[in-house]
Amino acid sequence: MYGYEQNPGAQQQYGPPPQGQYAPQGGMQGGMQGGVPGGYGQQQAPLYPEPSPPSLADAVRAFTTGTMAAEDFQQIFASSKVYCPRGDNPGFLALHNTQQPVIPMFTTLKGLRRYAGKESKYFVITGAEVIDLLPTGYGFVLDMEGDHRMVFDAKAVEQMVDFAMRRMYG
Repeated sequence: MYGYEQNPGAQQQYGPPPQGQYAPQGGMQGGMQGGVPGGYGQQQAPLYPEPSPPSLADAVRAFTTGTMAAEDFQQIFASSKVYCPRGDNPGFLALHNTQQPVIPMFTTLKGLRRYAGKESKYFVITGAEVIDLLPTGYGFVLDMEGDHRMVFDAKAVEQMVDFAMRRMYG
C-alpha cells in the first residue's frame, strides 16, 4: 500500500511509496488522498490545461475585424483591466473636442504611456467598473493611438449597461 506500514505492531508512518511501486495521484490508498493523510493535498495539473481567454487587446482586434460577437467581446471587456489616464483629481479624464465627450482608455499600460507620456498619472479599473461608473452621456475610446481603435458612443455604453444588467439579473 501507499507508504503505510502493514505490520500490526509497527507504527503507522506516511510517506512516498517505495521506488518502483505505482501509486496513482489523487486516489485513496491507506487513508490518504493526494499524499496528505486524511486531506486533499496538492492538485495535480490537468493533462490538457484550459485555454486562457483572449486578452482585451486580442478581443479588440477580433471584434473590430468581425471575428468576435459583441456579447463575447463584452464578457471579455467586463473582466479585463483597462488603463485610464487621470489628472490631478481622481476620476476619468474626458475629451470634449469630439461630437460627444469620450474618455480615453487603453488595453495596455504601454499604449497609455504612448498616448499620455511616461510620467503620466493613471488608474486601473475593470471593464465592468467602467460600465458602472461612466457618467451618463459619455462614451469611451479604447486604444486611441492603436491600430484597432474602438469608439463607444454614449448610446453604445447604454446598450452595454443593458446587456450587463440582463446577464446579471436575467
